Amino acid sequence: MSVDVRVADDEADREAALSVRREVFIDEQGVPEDIEMDGRDDEAVHFVATDDGDPVGAARLREVEAGVGKVERVAVVADRRGEGLGRALMQRLEATAADSGIDRLVMHAQTHVEEFYERLGYETTSDVFEEAGIDHVEMEKGI
Repeated sequence: MSVDVRVADDEADREAALSVRREVFIDEQGVPEDIEMDGRDDEAVHFVATDDGDPVGAARLREVEAGVGKVERVAVVADRRGEGLGRALMQRLEATAADSGIDRLVMHAQTHVEEFYERLGYETTSDVFEEAGIDHVEMEKGI
């Protein structure tokens, strides 16, 4: 196994990240494509995790106001969950955010992964709400 987590800074890496998002959110979770592909990809920094070149994880980060980044579209393919790929993606995302002057991260996290983000230092800041037919909570973390 040779896992690489990096900023998706070329077209091939962006397509690899999008393929993970399609597999996890559209195919597995049933999120409508027009919600998943929301037209905001061009304003985001994308991250991809690959294993021997095969895409296995993805995430994106958008600066939504000065110093505040929004973590979005964090996904790991089903057969690779529990291996630390989500943690590695978040570590790379947080380091990239800090390097670009972001000092607070916010997100809408699916409730079934709320504990994962709590272990990474995120705090829940809302009640449960529905987004794309899935229960979410708002979370945030200073970095």
